[in-house]
Amino acid sequence: MSSHAISASPAAGANSGVNPLWAKLPLILIVVGGLGAAFDAFTNSAQFGYSYLTAFMFFLSLCLGSLFLVLMHHLFDAGWSVPIRRFLEHIAFLLPVMGLLFLPIAFLAKTIYPWMTIDPHTDHALHAKVALFNTKAFYVVAAALFAIWTLLTYKLRAWSLKQDQTGSAECTKALRKWAAGGIFIFAFSLTLAAIYWMKSIQHQFFSTMYGVYYFAGSVWTTLATAYVIALAMKATGRIPVLHRRQFHDLGQLLLVFTVFYAYIHFSQYFLIWNAAVPEETFWYVLREKGTWWYVGMIIIFGHFLVPFLSLLRIDAKLKIGLMVPLGLWAWLMHYCDMQFNVMPHFHPDGLALCLTDLSCVAFIGGVLAFVFLKYFNRHAPYPQKDPRFAESIAGSESHD
Repeated sequence: MSSHAISASPAAGANSGVNPLWAKLPLILIVVGGLGAAFDAFTNSAQFGYSYLTAFMFFLSLCLGSLFLVLMHHLFDAGWSVPIRRFLEHIAFLLPVMGLLFLPIAFLAKTIYPWMTIDPHTDHALHAKVALFNTKAFYVVAAALFAIWTLLTYKLRAWSLKQDQTGSAECTKALRKWAAGGIFIFAFSLTLAAIYWMKSIQHQFFSTMYGVYYFAGSVWTTLATAYVIALAMKATGRIPVLHRRQFHDLGQLLLVFTVFYAYIHFSQYFLIWNAAVPEETFWYVLREKGTWWYVGMIIIFGHFLVPFLSLLRIDAKLKIGLMVPLGLWAWLMHYCDMQFNVMPHFHPDGLALCLTDLSCVAFIGGVLAFVFLKYFNRHAPYPQKDPRFAESIAGSESHD
């Protein structure tokens, strides 16, 4: 693989082996991050709760974004995405693991969400939403969401793996049926998750676009992540059937969702500010105080302008020297976005990054990476008998 552009053939000397240090990295992150997070949980439970929630929502977005891309693959009967489908299925199937990682949030819910300790009769905004924001509903909805996500991702991956064995049309039909119903479940469940676990920190806030806002950022970050993972898989020879077409199309979608995210975020801001309803504007007023103003500017320029201008050229989407740093940049920007949504209530004077934030990111990221590698190494790295597999390879080679 060239250091400047995606090559049609695997890198010289590529093999399926992984550097021992990289193989051990997930365990290192789990131990170091887990110890740091555990210490912080006992010494400053409030800071730990908000830091953990920020990291949790960041990684949840990658799992949900992967689920969306898998659903889109089947709904549109796509050919180009066949080689990347399998590792996206594995990432989506990390949602049951996210259910276990949700337990600290469940235990610290009354610390994280002020509405849980407020009498709804003394708070008009809470009283109006008490059917939604009550302790019982919070836990029931959380359990239901993870149960639904577990079933949906399990079925999508199980039928996909069965397709590898039989190549039967039955598998393809089943996958399309699950995707057809799953897309509606996905939209509703993602919106509920964003509202319950992030927006409800400030329960007075009201926005009909909040779920779409979280969705746009989730898919944007997932596309950047998928691009980097695909590069790594091609470089190590794990998925040799990846070609320029897959990378170019991922880059195209990344540009699309860069614009879509900016449109949704600006529309939410513009409509709320223009309406000037106190129950809505206070959310942005708080985020223009102290250093949160600068975080907002970072999101405007870093989350939109930098990737937008970087991806405009057609050939830019195939330049490794640009796309790998851009993938890392996407993670940084999305994490800033999660901080912007979660932390202002706890740190109203401005951004206050601490070791607790890093510990939580390291721990959750390490757990998910460890499980993902177990999944990936246990099964074929890409679909073997997808009906569009030959077409995707032929189409990809014609683009090289």
